[in-house]
Amino acid sequence: MVGIVGIEEALKRARQAELDLVEVSADADPPVCRILDYGKYRYEQSKKDKANKARSKAAEMKEVRLGRSMKIDPHDVRIRLDQARRFLMDGHKVQIVQNFRGRELMHRHRGHERMDGIIQELADISRVEMSPRLAGRRMTMILGPEKAKIEQIKRRQAAEEQEKKEEGTSPEAASLRGAGEGGSASGGAEASEKANPADGAKTGKGEGAGTGEGSVPEPMEARKG
Repeated sequence: MVGIVGIEEALKRARQAELDLVEVSADADPPVCRILDYGKYRYEQSKKDKANKARSKAAEMKEVRLGRSMKIDPHDVRIRLDQARRFLMDGHKVQIVQNFRGRELMHRHRGHERMDGIIQELADISRVEMSPRLAGRRMTMILGPEKAKIEQIKRRQAAEEQEKKEEGTSPEAASLRGAGEGGSASGGAEASEKANPADGAKTGKGEGAGTGEGSVPEPMEARKG
């Protein structure tokens, strides 16, 4: 920290250092400036802005609706629970919405039972930030991600995937694959020999003909008296 200096002196020092004089706090009295590489400064600022946007996006609220009424198939409920789980694993908060139609409001306890079941289902990666509340014909609750639990699950999944890769590339696995390929090749050769026995017979006859076996003997010349 240099202290308070005049603009001309600050510019002179920046030129001597072959850097730029950048105003970083214009609202201060007097304004605060720094001698630095302006291109590098802009690059670092853009990285910070991107990181801030990523954090704000991670805190985005996602909504999962459990159909238009209580009459929703259990399979559809499961699909929506899987969707909520993906949102929570990505670090988002999730608002669960259950709508009521007609006389279903007379049995609102069923809505609370469904919400309690969802809380238990997602308890391994989430916490309740807002308990189920009924407003008109709409019951909602908010679940937030449990970051420590989610990180633990992700580390375990990554370790399992790495272990599977190592098992697939181990020498034992390679030798087993090679033995299987060799067995299949020899089996194929035996099968082809069995499938073409006539070829062997033809070969045998051909060899016999070449060596004189099975051929008609030539007549011998008569001896002269």
